[in-house]
Amino acid sequence: MRGKLQIFATRSMQDYTDKVVEGISTYFAYNKPLYDLKGNLSVSRFADGEMEVEITSSVRGHDVFLFANASKNSSGISVEENKIEIYNAVDALRRAQAGRITLFEPYCSPGRSDRTTRRNSVGLWMHFKILISLGVDHIITFNLHSDKSRTMIDPAVCAIDDIPILFLLKRYIADTYIKTVENLEKKIRKEWVFCSVDAGGEVLAKEFADSFCTPLVISHKQRDYSCVNRVLSVDILSSTALKNKTVWIIDDMIDTGGSIYKLALELRKREVACVNIAVVHPVFSPPSIDRMKELIDKGILKDIVFADTLYCPQELVDTLKNVTVVSSHKVASDIISRLNQEMTLSEFFGPFNVYEYLNK
Repeated sequence: MRGKLQIFATRSMQDYTDKVVEGISTYFAYNKPLYDLKGNLSVSRFADGEMEVEITSSVRGHDVFLFANASKNSSGISVEENKIEIYNAVDALRRAQAGRITLFEPYCSPGRSDRTTRRNSVGLWMHFKILISLGVDHIITFNLHSDKSRTMIDPAVCAIDDIPILFLLKRYIADTYIKTVENLEKKIRKEWVFCSVDAGGEVLAKEFADSFCTPLVISHKQRDYSCVNRVLSVDILSSTALKNKTVWIIDDMIDTGGSIYKLALELRKREVACVNIAVVHPVFSPPSIDRMKELIDKGILKDIVFADTLYCPQELVDTLKNVTVVSSHKVASDIISRLNQEMTLSEFFGPFNVYEYLNK
């Protein structure tokens, strides 16, 4: 083992981290008291607004995991304040001489800012650079926005594991919609297609199409780069007949919902039976909820499935009645247990075989 395990969380990730700690105790035979496993961070502010984070117990030589999130949260803390808290927490842990610091960021919100093609700052690069310079040894994320993002980190200085938790969504789809191999072969493979939101998302959609042995549909998105999050048009690049098909739109996240909204309207013109959505990160920035509700009210959108990598406000659940949140905290518990015992994470990177899964 790498040393005594201790888990911390910034204010934005307390609820999620409590479930992870409970999971380690319940599923992975951690035989010490939970209060001994989870450490506490104390956040204070000076009169001028500056922040200070204090570790309230000894972490000297410990194997420390810090859960953090700079995006939306139940406490209503802003993106900017969340980031400053993360950086202060890492600095406090390093000054307290933690043996190893692993930052666990299920949704890495700076991942959207990963382009270097214009005269612009690159938020993800800055985020990684600050974390590494402060002393983070290992960064763990779930489904970064782009594969190239991992190359921003020098592996000789800091390790990074971007865990593809798409398998959680696949398991849910298999359990809830498919259920049997017979149904898969007689109905699903004939009536379903999986569709990417844009050409960049082809890899994700293809994973689902390959896993469930269905056709793949690719769409092309034309953005207005003079404005953030503005989609001009969406075209479907496929000769597959879509009439009366159930279409699953696959993406890594829903942000403003503009791409999915325009794609769903385009699919309606093809007379599809219905549209379902499966994404990892439920960002749901305005006006995404209104857009999804409009699609539901028009009878286009049926079900939305996403992971719990972000806080899900009650407004979203109340407005979109057909939402399913798939839990990821047990996976996080498993990852921490494996790393603390120096075990492999290969299991999380393998392909999903629906026949093997349904025959278990």
